Amino acid sequence: MDHIETIIIGAGAVGLAIARRLAADGHEVLVLEAEDSCGSVTSSRNSGVIHAGIYYHPGSLKARLCVEGRKKLYAYAKARGIPHKNCGKLVVATDEDQIPHLREWQDIAAQNGVEGVRFLTGEEARGMEPEVSCVAALHVSVTGIIDAPAYLLALEGDAEGAGAMIALRSFVAGGEATADGFVLDVTGDAPSQISCTYLINAAGLGAQKFSHSLQGLDTASVPPQVLAKGNYFSLSGKAPFSMLVYPPPTLGSSGLHTTCDLAGQVRFGPDVEWVDHIDYKVDPARAALAEQAIRRYWPNLPADALQPDYCGIRPKVARASPHDTDFIIQGETAHKVPNLICLYGIESPGLTSSLAIGDYVADLMEKQSA
Repeated sequence: MDHIETIIIGAGAVGLAIARRLAADGHEVLVLEAEDSCGSVTSSRNSGVIHAGIYYHPGSLKARLCVEGRKKLYAYAKARGIPHKNCGKLVVATDEDQIPHLREWQDIAAQNGVEGVRFLTGEEARGMEPEVSCVAALHVSVTGIIDAPAYLLALEGDAEGAGAMIALRSFVAGGEATADGFVLDVTGDAPSQISCTYLINAAGLGAQKFSHSLQGLDTASVPPQVLAKGNYFSLSGKAPFSMLVYPPPTLGSSGLHTTCDLAGQVRFGPDVEWVDHIDYKVDPARAALAEQAIRRYWPNLPADALQPDYCGIRPKVARASPHDTDFIIQGETAHKVPNLICLYGIESPGLTSSLAIGDYVADLMEKQSA
């Protein structure tokens, strides 16, 4: 049976960022990924937004890692030549009752150390985006967009360049915590058992399932999993805005917002569809609901201009807004298993936070092994 010092389960943005950092620190690292490419599940099925960190509770992991991760991500994208754009965003209030929420988020942004957040009147917002309809807005200058597939390729290349190994089509069906570490049952192209000293569960949508299959881990430490499907719709026609436009957040998401990719293709989403299984089909009938939401801040949306595009599944731990739940990153103190780190609920702003999460997990591993 082969032995590897450190195994990471999951080659999404977070798993790759952890691998990159650990390999650069001199650790022997193997990343096991069930799919046939890196980041093909959650990491590639989002809006590609570089989030600022204006909503998350001060002191939470989301607040800390989003703000730190954003700065790291901009620097990394610039250094590695990854296409990105610091376009900014407006968070709009479409009626007077929503204005106190803008003031609250402005205060939270200040507590979280987010620079460049400014309160605007409706007139000032329309001066920046003539098509927007609102009574007030927050201008968040540090928000941006990034080419997520290019980012994933860069992380993969850096991890492998530092010596990490990535095994695709390698599903971890279960395992056991032993006195010397862990033994994992791996299925796929070459079914086998592999042992390791350190184990990091960064499996995203599969994180809870794996933890329940790991003998020696008390399943009481595993949080619930709630699946929130987010559907996106593309716009046929000219882009209405030069920056991202967000309505106030709703239960389960940051609101059905306007974004675009670096080629200028405009999309709206994600909406929230609570589901009990994973599928990636977008129901065209949901476009009518999306139109209603969009017209609150863009009344000039043409009829029948939305087309079903793609969707993703958020790996949530509760039916709540991403601003009301936190990332869960458990070390030995939480689950009592030495040399095991488990990550749960890494939804938005997971992509933005990924480099900071990589550093956080690496530092936690070093502290536990000291």
